[in-house]
Amino acid sequence: MIPLASQAIEHARSSGADEVEAYCLTDRSVSINTKLEHIEYARESFARGIGIRAIVSGAVGFSSTNREDRIEEASLLAVRSARASQPDPDWNSLPHQGSYPAVHGVFDPKLAEIELSECVELAADLIRGVTSAGAVPTSGGLAVSTGTGYIVNTNGIEHTEEGTSIAASIECIVKDGSGISTAYEFDISRNLDIDTYEIGKRAGELAKQSLHGGKIETARTAVLFCPLAIADILEYTFIPSLSADNVQKGRSMLSQVGAAVAAGELTICDDGLRTGGIGTAQTDDEGTPSRKTAIIEDGILKNHLHDAYTAGKADLASTGNAIRSGYGTTPSIDVRNLVIEYPPSDIVAETRNGVLVHSVIGAHTANPYSGDFSIEARNSFLVENGEVKQPIKSLMIAGNIFDMLKNIDGAGADPRAVGGIVVPTLRVPDMQVIG
Repeated sequence: MIPLASQAIEHARSSGADEVEAYCLTDRSVSINTKLEHIEYARESFARGIGIRAIVSGAVGFSSTNREDRIEEASLLAVRSARASQPDPDWNSLPHQGSYPAVHGVFDPKLAEIELSECVELAADLIRGVTSAGAVPTSGGLAVSTGTGYIVNTNGIEHTEEGTSIAASIECIVKDGSGISTAYEFDISRNLDIDTYEIGKRAGELAKQSLHGGKIETARTAVLFCPLAIADILEYTFIPSLSADNVQKGRSMLSQVGAAVAAGELTICDDGLRTGGIGTAQTDDEGTPSRKTAIIEDGILKNHLHDAYTAGKADLASTGNAIRSGYGTTPSIDVRNLVIEYPPSDIVAETRNGVLVHSVIGAHTANPYSGDFSIEARNSFLVENGEVKQPIKSLMIAGNIFDMLKNIDGAGADPRAVGGIVVPTLRVPDMQVIG
């Protein structure tokens, strides 16, 4: 794909572009869906394409294609798009060639060579795991991807990177007389090291534990957010405020570097070099070398997340946080591997009264600017005198992520990677719970 990328750049340059970037992607993916106790479908697909950014007098144009015979046309279209756009006085330049760090655990030859039949067997293990716990699977799936990305630009970058991933998830239900309970579990990895049978078993056991839930009175109490729950909340309320683009446009509550924004013992970093991390790579999707960036240290905001554009606008170095969802999109700012740390302890044993929440529903409805949210807790349990007690049938939680971060007073010794967020169970006192 590098020769095709070079062709695209030459076509765009000869048409008058000042700078050009070509981002190519090839991907082999396997996707399997399960329904009840059966494999609903299994599909193997291949994708290949190129996205071209052309800059003319500070104006940016973009075009993409998945056909090699239309690369010249796509290149010219990117230039025409730039000429038709308003020049941006804040445009600095595309990234320049740098020194790329070594990363580990992001490519597994076994995943790259896995057969469709083996993937089907892994998906079947999801179902078997659920039924072994006495639950009934409702829906689930398995996805495997092997991709190679290529970045070439007129500032000397010519980089190739391979990666693999596997993800599995399952929903299940348990009925016992008039009692009905559901649960969900998943796992994701860059390597063929996930246990799909165990994923299904955990989901089934959680559904059974959640049967015959009782009621809870509306009150203010401690809430222990398990990794799935807190990661979901952080994704929709906290992470948008880290984007330098949102900061520069006045859409972030975390605008002041150096301000106290969290509990004193809380540390958060974004680590593009984390071994086996879902967002780990040598570079971001613009070709900027990956790095580890301190976000919050001892409760103090240290940095925002930048791509090349926002970094140039602020006269800073990019943090390597330009991310693309595919070759057909331009980069946007997102986390690589957001790692949350707090001194661990046995927080359940230390909690006299509270609720333990496994996962949540509705986090996507949160206000990404103010950080306010109102969510439904799923698979939640009462905590009394240091022990997990009866399940709770229905529970709503209302709060604000920025208040939560300042009030965190405990963390479990159970950090878990939930996609690109690595977080343990976190305890927040005095939250509003609605029975």
